[in-house]
Amino acid sequence: MADWQKMYREKLGSAADAAAAIESGDHIWFPVGAGEPYGFIMALEARKKSLKDVTTHQILPAQPGYFDQETSLHIKHNSLFTSGASREAVHAGWADFTPNYFSELPRLIREVWPSDAAGAIVSPMDEHGYFSMGLGVDYTWEALHKAKKVIFEVNPDAPRCYGNCQVHISQVSHVYESNDPLLELPIIPLSDVDKAIGGYVAEMVRDGSTLQIGFGGVPNAVCKALEGKQDLGIHTEMITDGIMELAECGAVNCSRKNYNHGKIVGTFAWGSKRLYQYMNSNPMLEMHPVDYTNNPYNVGRNDNMVAINSTIEIDLLGQCCSESMGPKQWSGTGGQVDFFRGANISKGGQGFVTMPSTAKKGTVSRIVPALKSGAVVTTNKNDVDKVVTEFGVVQMRGKSARQRALGLIRVSHPDFRDELKKAAQAMNII
Repeated sequence: MADWQKMYREKLGSAADAAAAIESGDHIWFPVGAGEPYGFIMALEARKKSLKDVTTHQILPAQPGYFDQETSLHIKHNSLFTSGASREAVHAGWADFTPNYFSELPRLIREVWPSDAAGAIVSPMDEHGYFSMGLGVDYTWEALHKAKKVIFEVNPDAPRCYGNCQVHISQVSHVYESNDPLLELPIIPLSDVDKAIGGYVAEMVRDGSTLQIGFGGVPNAVCKALEGKQDLGIHTEMITDGIMELAECGAVNCSRKNYNHGKIVGTFAWGSKRLYQYMNSNPMLEMHPVDYTNNPYNVGRNDNMVAINSTIEIDLLGQCCSESMGPKQWSGTGGQVDFFRGANISKGGQGFVTMPSTAKKGTVSRIVPALKSGAVVTTNKNDVDKVVTEFGVVQMRGKSARQRALGLIRVSHPDFRDELKKAAQAMNII
């Protein structure tokens, strides 16, 4: 019988030892959010002056790390979805931004992009020599199978999960251990607007539906409003506290899922310590690579699939800008289009674009005649199904331009309805 513990000890070192293996010109991949190996990132930043032309690739970095002008001369970040940690660097040109669909990242890694190294936080190794990447399988799964340098930060609090997220010690080049607390997301208090939107969505979700839902005020409000439903399923990208609470109250049991029957399915997790404990060795939960979870055809295999995502602004035809403020990149496409297309494929599926009707303390309408100059169209008018604000729901899919505009004006804030109607008339939409 192989001695996996011996192999583990041979590869065990410090974060600095792992960082020392990185060479100039390397391309390094990190998972989403809580799964990023911050000890390794800091050790890499500490030796930046010995490196040049190193590139890191990541969706939604969680912590600031190396996002400054000086470090970018040695280690440059390629953002696949900007966050508060990386946004300033992207805007200032210290970091790059690469457009993408979340579901397609593994294929791009296989066929287009280099991967010399990959790092992640993982659970402790089991008796068979396997670690679990439960915090972030996403595209990192593909990157580490292509990379020659695989760096794991082993944390005793990282959940051991079922699904296609297990990596063997023989595939790993460097291991270091950490007892640092896993990164958590704060619970956002629900506003009255959040509760109103959540209530409208929940009213339209049928018992037995399968959900994709994210994190934030509106998603949390939707989860709270769904607690009275029965036999809900989960097929999503992000595992959150709201999903955990729906399972704990019995609303989610996945008993009527056509695909992955009986299983909550996701590709990354970010939430509270209690969420990570809930995920650990939970046979109801499976974590898989993102080209499995976000593949629209896999999503659509579940009947009554419900996708719930937010947007920044929407025009009167239904074009959604969900990732930029005018030309300034704010976030990224992520999985929004993947799941809306999957919901449209699904028998009985529904896609909800959710948003407060206004921004900037009520001074700006989020429903606009035309998107701002330079704004990114994340979800196009043909993929939009339903739009929800605190003033109601409008059906978009299958409706004419006139019907769409009238519906959107109806759910806009009353302060802006007259000017939206005038703009629609000037554009000969109504």
